[in-house]
Amino acid sequence: MINSMLQPLSLLIGIALCYLGIGSAVVLLLIAVRMRRQSLFPTALIDLILSMLLIALLARVSNLGLLVAGTASVVFGSVIWKTQFRPVMDWKALKYGKEAARQTVLHMVLLTGSVVFLVPFAWLVVTSLKEEKEMSKFPPVWIPTQQITRRIEGEDRGLAFADYKGMKVEVAVMKEFETGMREVRVLPPSSQSGETFTVSKNSLQEIRHVAPVWKNYPDALKFLPPETNHGLTFLGNTLQVTILSILGTLLGSSMVAYGFSRLRFPGRDALFVVLLATMMLPQAVTMMPVFLIFRKLGWIDTLKPLWVPSFFGSAFNIFLLRQFFLGIPTELEDAAKLDGCSYVGIYWRIMLPQIKPALAALTIMAFMGAWNDFRNPLIYISSPEKETLAYALQLYQTSHGGEPGLLMAASTLVMIPVLGLFFFTQRYFIQGITLTGIKG
Repeated sequence: MINSMLQPLSLLIGIALCYLGIGSAVVLLLIAVRMRRQSLFPTALIDLILSMLLIALLARVSNLGLLVAGTASVVFGSVIWKTQFRPVMDWKALKYGKEAARQTVLHMVLLTGSVVFLVPFAWLVVTSLKEEKEMSKFPPVWIPTQQITRRIEGEDRGLAFADYKGMKVEVAVMKEFETGMREVRVLPPSSQSGETFTVSKNSLQEIRHVAPVWKNYPDALKFLPPETNHGLTFLGNTLQVTILSILGTLLGSSMVAYGFSRLRFPGRDALFVVLLATMMLPQAVTMMPVFLIFRKLGWIDTLKPLWVPSFFGSAFNIFLLRQFFLGIPTELEDAAKLDGCSYVGIYWRIMLPQIKPALAALTIMAFMGAWNDFRNPLIYISSPEKETLAYALQLYQTSHGGEPGLLMAASTLVMIPVLGLFFFTQRYFIQGITLTGIKG
């Protein structure tokens, strides 16, 4: 009992010490660069390299090895700091050292968090490129490999190593039996070349090389129903819904936000409070009334319920754009009125160009919401030819859940557009969120 409690505790302490040791080495390296002392830079660099090597070597042994490596790196860094750096540092260098330590801790925490969040995505992509036999291995295989084959008697035979007459020989698997036994043939240059014998599957050591299984991706599309045109029907429906949802979100929310921020009319503030209050309503409360409305309109089993509501705006989007509109100087609006511009012209020509960061952020959020929407297609769509990618992926999981390679390949194909959009537009997304409410 005590040992089972001490093992995770020693692991956590060892990881913390390793972080501290590497972080201190990085700080010493930054201080040496800042002070421009050629004698200190090699010392700090050696400290960093030795700490990383020591941790890499001893961490494989056990939790105790990780603890020893972390302790040694911290002690080594402390000795270098007290004997080499501290005696030659003035108050400016000490101030920079404190700031460098703070920034190093912050970046190490962010890097660790990034790695943690990237692990599931990396596992998804790697699994989509594995052979079926590698998917159930533990610990997981992170580099996909395939068994080397050779064409013998008109068929590709897998190669492996086996023990035969006291020697390790290279063999080709000729037959596979249901009992788990394999009939193999010895290959050159062995002196027993051409001889065949039977051996158990577990005694064979497969000869493998690094090679992703790219065919999982075309196979994933091949197993889709023929009427979907290899998934292009799902893609077309999703693109239609996504594009119309983006247009509706931008037009509807921006027009309502412009009215709440720049126009004066009785009850404006009270209506805005009511609008914000709708954010507290769970979607489950309005699900049935909205469904009855769409059924009355005859829109069930069509794509209209998936994109028409976006033209009526949402409370969060309206609030976000309203804050941007409030930050635009009134002098621009007054000058446009003096030139005879109408309210619609002011909205279109003056206001919208001033809130491009917010519009870009809304575009990204609307794209991700429409692309990944699963609930609404589940409620309103019943025909296979009108399904979107998110709903089709769930049906694909139901029919091919026992084939993780194909399922992960299909999931990766669905995720690629969203990841690509966010990767290339994250600057606008972050800018649109951080500037919310800033006036001037």
